[in-house]
Amino acid sequence: MPRTRLTLPQPRIGLGLAALGRPGYINLGHGEDMPDGRDVEAMRAHCHAMLETAWRHGIRYVDAARSYGRAEAFLGDWLAGRPADERPVVGSKWGYTYTADWQVDADVHEVKEHSREVLDRQWGETLEALGFPPALYQIHSATLDSGVLDNAAVLDRLGELRDQGVAIGLTTSGPAQAETLARAMAVEIDGRPLFDAVQATANLFEPSVLGQLEQASQAGMAVIIKEAVANGRLTARNDRAGDASALQTLDAVAGRHGVGRDALAIGWLLDHPFVDMVLSGAGSEAQLAANLRALDVTLAPADREALAGLAERPQDYWRTRGGLDWN
Repeated sequence: MPRTRLTLPQPRIGLGLAALGRPGYINLGHGEDMPDGRDVEAMRAHCHAMLETAWRHGIRYVDAARSYGRAEAFLGDWLAGRPADERPVVGSKWGYTYTADWQVDADVHEVKEHSREVLDRQWGETLEALGFPPALYQIHSATLDSGVLDNAAVLDRLGELRDQGVAIGLTTSGPAQAETLARAMAVEIDGRPLFDAVQATANLFEPSVLGQLEQASQAGMAVIIKEAVANGRLTARNDRAGDASALQTLDAVAGRHGVGRDALAIGWLLDHPFVDMVLSGAGSEAQLAANLRALDVTLAPADREALAGLAERPQDYWRTRGGLDWN
């Protein structure tokens, strides 16, 4: 039996809440995005302001996760009382537990466990926080070594949620994303493919999964991109000496289009027709407005050729990402 294709709303840019639901994150310069403080109420107000701005700009997809601090709760508060036709489509994720206790310098910010017990607990927590089931529920950072794609108890429960009308997805991370996605595409429950969507890390520095994402799209899966600006490395905030040459190329192409680095990076992803949605991880209203300029970028063949040279070896990209500081 074929997949039931998950249709994501226009425009093809959504708002991710990874940097808006907790005081610390690894995005470069994240600490500058919270001018009114990082206590719970200040961050709730900031998150609500970002959601309002996103809605005014026409954004109709919002991405959350259990491990994003209080992101689901902030989103649920904002959604409360809004008519159904004034709600964005919501995707969320399970599999990581937030453990930082609202501390930026915590030793451990989140703990991963892909067990049936965690799925059952976090599904209940998601329903309580949002007030309704998300349209898309995803395994957070599924990997081959976590064993989640072979865990019958977990897969059967996800199949039950699918049969209740919730689209099921997975997110991927690390240099083996393509292998993980290929394995997930083969998973079936009751003779029907389980996964309706994939959310993968892809950007100009780390494009290695794009070929497998195109195959997933051809197989009927919705394709969502996260970390489109490489946690700030593809923005004006990056002053890393090791990225200087790549950023010169990025600036030259962005200058031809009259946009910033971030908009060009997102526009490059939108240039791939199999990409259904690119998440903006903006931490401020100004960043979000700048990200949305990607919708006006139309790349020429010479642009694509120049930008192709920015790709890093996946192992190098993920090593650099793993060294970014929580701030």
